Amino acid sequence: MTLRSLSMALAIAAAGSPACAQIPAAPFKVKVIGFNDYHGNLQSPGTFGQSTTVPPAQRPPVGGAEYLAAHVARMKRENPLNVVVGAGDFIGASPLISALFFDEPAVETLNHIGVEFNAVGNHEFDKGAAELRRLQNGGCKFTNGAPDPNSCKGVGSSAPGTFDGAKYKWLSANVVEAATGRTLLPPYGIKTFNGVKVAFIGMTLKGTPNIVTPTGVAGLSFRDEADTVNALVPKLRAQGIEAIVVLVHQGGFQASPTVSDINGCGGDLKNADASDGDLRAIVKRLDDAVDLVISGHTHAAYNCSANTVDVKNSGGTVTSTPRPTGLPNKVGRLVPATSASAFGRVLTDIDLTIDPKTRNVIAVSATNRLVDRTDPSATALVSADPTVKNIVEGYSALVSPLANQVIGTITAPLPNSAADSGEMPAGDLIADAQLQATQPASLGGAVAAFMNPGGVRNPGFVGPAYPYDVTYGNAFTVQPFGNSLVTMTLTAQQLKNLLEQQFAGCLEQTGTRILQVSNGVSYSYSASAPPCAKIVNLSLTPMDVTVTPPVATGSPELVVVNGVVQNPTKAYRVTVNNFLATGGDGFTVLKGGTQPLGGAQDIDALVAYLSSGYLAPNTAYNPAHPSLHIPRIQRLP
Repeated sequence: MTLRSLSMALAIAAAGSPACAQIPAAPFKVKVIGFNDYHGNLQSPGTFGQSTTVPPAQRPPVGGAEYLAAHVARMKRENPLNVVVGAGDFIGASPLISALFFDEPAVETLNHIGVEFNAVGNHEFDKGAAELRRLQNGGCKFTNGAPDPNSCKGVGSSAPGTFDGAKYKWLSANVVEAATGRTLLPPYGIKTFNGVKVAFIGMTLKGTPNIVTPTGVAGLSFRDEADTVNALVPKLRAQGIEAIVVLVHQGGFQASPTVSDINGCGGDLKNADASDGDLRAIVKRLDDAVDLVISGHTHAAYNCSANTVDVKNSGGTVTSTPRPTGLPNKVGRLVPATSASAFGRVLTDIDLTIDPKTRNVIAVSATNRLVDRTDPSATALVSADPTVKNIVEGYSALVSPLANQVIGTITAPLPNSAADSGEMPAGDLIADAQLQATQPASLGGAVAAFMNPGGVRNPGFVGPAYPYDVTYGNAFTVQPFGNSLVTMTLTAQQLKNLLEQQFAGCLEQTGTRILQVSNGVSYSYSASAPPCAKIVNLSLTPMDVTVTPPVATGSPELVVVNGVVQNPTKAYRVTVNNFLATGGDGFTVLKGGTQPLGGAQDIDALVAYLSSGYLAPNTAYNPAHPSLHIPRIQRLP
């Protein structure tokens, strides 16, 4: 080793670990700042409340990368011993301002926010492992062998025409390459505070292959989350590490009665039937060495920690009371577990108290805090350091001509919230657009289209007033994946099997996912019937959806009557996106489709549908119009 390289090595060691400083005798605090599911939301996603009991008009505007940076900076100023971490899905399913540029804007803003470690989420695999590595390491995106013109804008990188890559480390402890047997990315990261090492293990949910396009995870295996952590504990302890934080892209939901509070832990994240939720089931098997779990994936806010609650009494005094909550681990000890909603709305402010003699975490105090854009201290910080704000404004200027283009008009809100049947107003529109794009014989000859509910993103097509002009940016927010359409042939029996596979327990389906269906499809299901026997009736009415309004071209055809398929071998042409066509979301029935024909991208089909038939000054899209036959799905007892 040369003198120069030795000097550099010593400098790096000194920067990452203040080994020269005397280890304090008394316990000290480390501030961990966590968040999850950023999804490239450079701009504010809207308003959000500390509690759902806060009236909508009183909920402050939240989020936006520049305010996220400001609040992080303020928290870091409270304690120089700090680290910023994430629980996955920092990219993917992003608004146009980030997605158009291959999520390089998301990475650049996160660099300037100061993230150090982030677990790999399922959406990090939307474009495959090679693209994830590019975002980690930097360099321009190539399309068809040439640099893509939407890559390397460099607004937040070192220079125009460059992309620096992530300065933080993506961690993937349970994602293993089949070819090498090694983890795709580092399994954990370590940061040293006052001579004490703290480990951050990063993982995605093991069910990732069921919810992303298979090509995105080809050659990878996703191992059990708890088993992975437990196997790493001896290796970390061999390095003298006793303080362990798990960053996992898997989560839960609060159950009543405290579901309204971002700092609540309603039902301790149990399911409605009192069974363990996904995250709770993982923590229940974790080694007792784990001190804290920071989670994501469900876009929920919760704070399951042994914290205190400040309650203002009627007389104006404040009383602090303990909140002995947490999720039990394998020995029954309550482990703090947190999640910070999504889209940069919330940050989790965590204080770890560490005993330097034992190197153990002896206390955890966590609070979920809104990223409030009206907070004057945050505003001051943004004004003092406009770097992130300039990045957002730079990409906004680049994307605005496309994002602000009006593509159609709607007469009423079309949210992605589902009725009891599972039908979504936004899902009806998307399925109709996909049917229109593939109904002509030369484009597939489809008679029906099916859309996965998870692909209809929040908030749906919603405006401040109606009629509302839908922009390309609005549409892209609802359909950000860039999936292509596939038309295939299914038999009547396969159609019934497909609808049966919507429900957990049928044909190895792991969750209940109600497909959104196009005009002309009408079916009912029994919620109480056993798996694979829920579909009661199914009919298909031939519809011409290439005209406005759509018109029936024949009488309803009864495909299933009282659970019995009438003509099992009769063939139908149906359209889905490529994610579903390859078995995404557990719909393996679609892998048996024949005569597949590729089609347009889903977003292009939506734009064409709205602009060709429903663009002002023509008739606006009206979900109540009888020609649309909404509702299309009936839930029976």
